[in-house]
Amino acid sequence: MADDTPAGAPDASAGSGRSAGSGTTGRDGGPGGADPAKPSAISRIFWNRQIDRYPDSGPRYWYLTVGVLATIMLYYELYDAGTVSTDIIAQFHMSFLYYVYISVFGNAVGAFGSLFAGLADRWGRANLVVYGLLITGLLILFGIPNAHAKFAFAVVVVAISLVEGVILVATPALIRDFSPQLGRASAMGFWTLGPVMGSLVSDIVATNTLPHLHPWQDQFIICGIAGIGIFLVALFGLRELSPRIRDQLMVSLRDRALVEARAQGIDIEAGMAHPWRQVLHLDVIGSAFGISVFLLFYYAAVGFFTVYFTTIFGFTVPMADGIGNWFWAFDAGALVVVGLISDRLRVRKPFMIVGAIGAIVMTILFLTRATHPTTGYYTFVWMISVLSVFLAVAYAPWMASFTETVERHNPALTATGLAVWGWIIRVVIAVSLIILPVVVSSATPLVTYGAKVSAIAKKYGPQLATLTTYGPKVQAIAKAYPTQVAVLGVVPPATLATLSAGSKAPGYSAAVGAAVGDISAGLHVNTATALGDLVSVSKVPAADLAYLSAHGSAVVAAKAAIPPADLAYVTAHGTAVENAAKETPHQWQHWWWVCVGGMVAFIPLVLLMAGRWRPKMAKQDAEEHEAKVREEMAKLGIATAETV
Repeated sequence: MADDTPAGAPDASAGSGRSAGSGTTGRDGGPGGADPAKPSAISRIFWNRQIDRYPDSGPRYWYLTVGVLATIMLYYELYDAGTVSTDIIAQFHMSFLYYVYISVFGNAVGAFGSLFAGLADRWGRANLVVYGLLITGLLILFGIPNAHAKFAFAVVVVAISLVEGVILVATPALIRDFSPQLGRASAMGFWTLGPVMGSLVSDIVATNTLPHLHPWQDQFIICGIAGIGIFLVALFGLRELSPRIRDQLMVSLRDRALVEARAQGIDIEAGMAHPWRQVLHLDVIGSAFGISVFLLFYYAAVGFFTVYFTTIFGFTVPMADGIGNWFWAFDAGALVVVGLISDRLRVRKPFMIVGAIGAIVMTILFLTRATHPTTGYYTFVWMISVLSVFLAVAYAPWMASFTETVERHNPALTATGLAVWGWIIRVVIAVSLIILPVVVSSATPLVTYGAKVSAIAKKYGPQLATLTTYGPKVQAIAKAYPTQVAVLGVVPPATLATLSAGSKAPGYSAAVGAAVGDISAGLHVNTATALGDLVSVSKVPAADLAYLSAHGSAVVAAKAAIPPADLAYVTAHGTAVENAAKETPHQWQHWWWVCVGGMVAFIPLVLLMAGRWRPKMAKQDAEEHEAKVREEMAKLGIATAETV
């Protein structure tokens, strides 16, 4: 287990942990760290976004805000399909498995996009974010609405996932750069608003526009326009720290003057030698895996809440999206509040443990409702709201602690460490999406056929009930006695009643003649054949004749009332849907138990991470660090008037 020394405890004189000297050459300066030529205005807009001094509070908050807005926008784009997933499946006639495996492949490709983003330690972060927003905005606005086949739709989604994998690494790296450790949890809490608010925005937009804008493509047009807007904000408003500044450990804003003084002596290239070797340690890999499995419930909520609530509980799509609104809203609020409290107390691990235990309890309560299809809307609202709060209690401090754990090895390789996390979390998502349809196998017929079967059943309920109740026996009798049933179908019931009374009944002879005439005309046979067919009716058992007399005409009428295509659809898929409806609640329970297992596995892996357990010890470490900073600043002749 890693020691409990906080990330802020290293000696202040250690800088970024790399050699320093006046003769070094870096990427952002000439020999000895000389300032490069001032970039042109055009260059600063379109490419060169580096700033060489740590910004004041106003600009710093602005850069943090743009980073959060970029993340929210990206996840809005990524999650938008989930709000109209059933419509997309129906539009492209794709199976539920096909739809799921689009996400599988997208996450697999996104995992390698995250690894590529590890180069942000060398190339910078801001341009990856800015031009990533442009690419995804164009794909959402023009690519998806104009995809006219399921393969084309899949290609666009996978392309978006690739870019998302890059920005997943670049944006938290930017947040880390502009947030000292003592404010890291609140900053990461705001960054984590990205996936949460992205989900919330997609649900809110869908809930309020789907009743008015029926084509599902409209959702992506709205999203794409917003994406281009955020790209323009980032293009003109996003900056990043130069490597000499960002590659150093910064515990509090009081370190600012010292960090800037050290910058000219930083050997950038030396600190980045063998980057993967420097970050691939058990604490980095283990903690990244831990949070990845902890969030299994979150992945299912993002991708399948709509499917889950519509197929099991009969909620409409707007209602299912509304439940998601509550989930994301409470999660978003809790992320910010918990981040602030964690920074105030200077500890992370206790929050992670409390959040994990609370999430386990609430997930178990949630999964028990799967087998109670009459569970009300607001029961789910309070359950998932409390659950989302506990997820936030664990996640915001985890993000802060993870970056501090990477900094414990080398603060210059933050993006590389985040790339390890990005790769692992994408692989875990992909694997979970492969396993989920196997565990919840009944979801395929429900999602693929359930909506149309339900619509037909709602429209022709009495007729289908008649066919279901009486149809099988009527069909069995018809199969055993096809000629006789055909006769019964063309001879009026009054005529049959006279014939059944016997030859001594009044009007019997006339009834025979009328019946023969009806059979001849109705079945297109001659008189002799018609008479033989009439006589053959006597071979049908009396009980079967009585059953046909009581229910045969109702079955025929019910069958005639339902359009042949609808009847064929229900006949082909109705049984599968009915069986799936019985099985899917239990299967979903199995998956929620898998999610509980991931939360349990997360707890021991917290022990590997950087940070204290007790606020008192964390405060003492911070005071010792400040004393070392003042000592080094005094040696360098720097005034110590910096304030937080």
